[in-house]
Amino acid sequence: MGLIRHKIDVQIATRLKGIPTERAFRKWLNAALPKSAELTLRVVNAAEARNLNHAFRGKDYATNVLTFVYHEKKSPKLHGDIVLCAPIVAREAHEQGKALDAHYAHLTIHGALHLAGMDHEHEREAQSMEKRETAIVKTFGYANPYARNGE
Repeated sequence: MGLIRHKIDVQIATRLKGIPTERAFRKWLNAALPKSAELTLRVVNAAEARNLNHAFRGKDYATNVLTFVYHEKKSPKLHGDIVLCAPIVAREAHEQGKALDAHYAHLTIHGALHLAGMDHEHEREAQSMEKRETAIVKTFGYANPYARNGE
């Protein structure tokens, strides 16, 4: 197996407080990406997230994470963009009683797994993806992101 190398561009396009460091994002992406990747991770405001979600998914609202995949399914290298919406991530972390950095870690890993081809459209896929996400976030000392009420 060859050496895994990533070319990661982190862009912070919001002034909202509490955004993790570029180093933290890189750490989480490196843990989640199963093969070499070239990607941009962009943290945006609600207007940009809403515009992207509307333009590419036909949904007229901001969402927490969007993943855009640009490689073919069997490509030896992953290529894409991950977009995190800072105000949505902050609101969800607050509502769910999670530390902000833990929620950013989870959603970054979630986006990276989408880039790697995982999905959650069907129950079996969702369980597999959730299990993988949970295993990765736990390596950083965070709790299971899918646990309800302290489970």
